[in-house]
Amino acid sequence: MLEQITQNDRYRRLIPQKGLDFSSNDYLGLSGSPRLRRAIGEAIDRGVPSGSGGSRLLRGNHPEHELLEEEAARFFGTESALFFPNGFVANLALFGTLPQKGDLLVYDELIHASVHEAMRLGRAETARARHNDVQSFRDCITDWRKSGATGRIWIAAESLYSMDGDIAPIAELAQLADEFNGYLVIDEAHATGVFGPAGRGLAAEFDGRENIISLHTCGKALGCEGALLTGAAAMKEFIINRGRGFIFSTAPSPLMASAVRESLHILADEPERRVKLAELSRFARNQLSAAVDGEICTQIIPVIIGDDQKAMDAAAYLQENGFDVRGIRPPTVPAGTSRLRVSITLNVEQHHIEQLVAHITEIRL
Repeated sequence: MLEQITQNDRYRRLIPQKGLDFSSNDYLGLSGSPRLRRAIGEAIDRGVPSGSGGSRLLRGNHPEHELLEEEAARFFGTESALFFPNGFVANLALFGTLPQKGDLLVYDELIHASVHEAMRLGRAETARARHNDVQSFRDCITDWRKSGATGRIWIAAESLYSMDGDIAPIAELAQLADEFNGYLVIDEAHATGVFGPAGRGLAAEFDGRENIISLHTCGKALGCEGALLTGAAAMKEFIINRGRGFIFSTAPSPLMASAVRESLHILADEPERRVKLAELSRFARNQLSAAVDGEICTQIIPVIIGDDQKAMDAAAYLQENGFDVRGIRPPTVPAGTSRLRVSITLNVEQHHIEQLVAHITEIRL
């Protein structure tokens, strides 16, 4: 199988961090924050252990987990929050547990791979909607209803798509969920910390509604690890009782729970980080406008190359010249859309962006 992967030019290798950061999701530059280091050091000093020692339902439930969940629920304005080791596991637990047999899960065609894996484990019927096309979501639901089905409707989308940098029509999807008495699940992975009041995400105005569930990953703009599912208290209790991805997982490190709490404090205390990121992202988009197709308004800027090998060669050239830009090819993105994924973070400055743009322009000439 490895030989087949190699022959199909899909062989992957782990590449060490090297050069200027134009590929990570550390958007606010928090992963190396002195405040986070101090918070972890202080937690160690007061006896918080590095490991949990078991699942949350055994001895792994630490007061730091519960403190984080209480603060996260207040921060995001929801009844409850539940902490997971990462976003992939959180999605497995959510979509593999909440939608029931006889329900319909309508998902955006560009939804994260973790949701696809969860749907394979779940019991609900599924339907794929065209990317960011509300009418396509509606058509999937009405066609299903016409077949005589009467179950619950679940709508799944990302607020900000990690490979295209575009934003979902969240208000329209929320209205659709209301209209059909369904649930909307929004993955805020790449928006948490970057958008919304105090960095609460692009769906912040809908948080707290009974039929809205949000996923906030902690390993991107928050600079830590883990993920938080936020929503109604019944959602949390049901996953604790029925979610195999939660029940049978060793609990996240209590030290990491302490760090995530501090990250939420930083979001509230240091809005200038979001302002600076917005300025850098705007500058980068303007500089790369000739190389970017479509309207992009976020910190993720896809430079479409098209051909797989040309995209990987372009990424290798940039890496050789000190810019850590990664090439993205199928199956992560659709065939014929291989690209350079340029990620703007606070780990670079404006003059670094100018240098990168000069090299990308040279590639495309």
